[in-house]
Amino acid sequence: MKQLLMGDHAVSRAVGLARVDFIAAYPITPQTLIVEELSEMAARGDIHTRFVKVESEHTALAACMGASMTGVRTFTATASQGLLLMHEILHWAAGARTPIVMVNVNRAIAPPWNLWSEQTDSLAQRDTGWLQFYCENNQDVLDTTLQAFKIAERTLAPAMLVLDAFILSHTTEPVDVPEQAEADAFLPPYSPRHILDTDAPRAFGSITGADDYFELKRLRHESMRDVLTIAAEVDADFETRFGRSHGLIKPYRCEDAELVIVTSGTTSSTARAAVDALRDQGRAVGMINVRLFRPFPGELLARAIGAAPKVAVIDRNLCVGLGGIFAQELRADLYGRDVRPEVFGFVTGLGGGDITPASVSAMALHALANTPPADNAPIWWK
Repeated sequence: MKQLLMGDHAVSRAVGLARVDFIAAYPITPQTLIVEELSEMAARGDIHTRFVKVESEHTALAACMGASMTGVRTFTATASQGLLLMHEILHWAAGARTPIVMVNVNRAIAPPWNLWSEQTDSLAQRDTGWLQFYCENNQDVLDTTLQAFKIAERTLAPAMLVLDAFILSHTTEPVDVPEQAEADAFLPPYSPRHILDTDAPRAFGSITGADDYFELKRLRHESMRDVLTIAAEVDADFETRFGRSHGLIKPYRCEDAELVIVTSGTTSSTARAAVDALRDQGRAVGMINVRLFRPFPGELLARAIGAAPKVAVIDRNLCVGLGGIFAQELRADLYGRDVRPEVFGFVTGLGGGDITPASVSAMALHALANTPPADNAPIWWK
């Protein structure tokens, strides 16, 4: 059924459809609407869950980790400074193989204080072992939330769903909301492989020596690579049931492109409009929306880029001292492949600055007419 939903409320509806057993909540703008609506849904009896209000984001994730270890489906949400406060537990949750699903509403990191959209908060957690999905629109938000539970529980890797502050979180769009029976058929109850059980005691994350520690890290890395196959299977199953597929990446008009624009989140919709305008001008430009960032879909990106001699990566984030994070990840992945285009790394939209079709077109024209900086320095664009 079609409903008009803000991005935050699309998350709440999906969490309800997922029949989550445990929710830990601590408010922070711009995700507060998510936990507020879940609290109201629980109070009305619309969902049957243990809803726990905690004193910090660190505690919220720690509570979810403990609940997940007992074998229940768990959820929390955060943003910006709250995600940074969770950093220690992000590593613990991933290492303990607890399939928590968490939504992070991208917000710039202080100082200076800023409430608007930027991806640096989530991308700063890229080495913690969490899956990361970047959503383009509110339909993508609802669908990916449901998919994230299924992928996380199959792989025993926690999943972070990412959406842009205010651009999605507080913006209303039509969203096709599945019926509960349809959601149940797609996402059955969680059946954990290992739980904390007093009748069969075991430990999560006990101390190990170097050999075992090394092996466990290697196995985690290999299982993370398996996510690429599993996530594609889950998306294909979702398409069969609901008629919608979001893919791990989504190429657009790349087949004959001289320049491929690589984007994520809501910037992808903007870039798609810019590509159409540039094509109307006779410019051979395509674009790729990167939905799954961790694990990094390098092989898929290389195939989609194909023979294009140039790539322009638009980053709404910054690794200080290095540049845009998507650009650096793509350069590193392509380094050992046969596909070796020139990569332009544009940094723009920090702190919620507007990214428009006109600005994307201007970046594309700059890339078509120039060569990238010899030292891979970021190209700052306002």
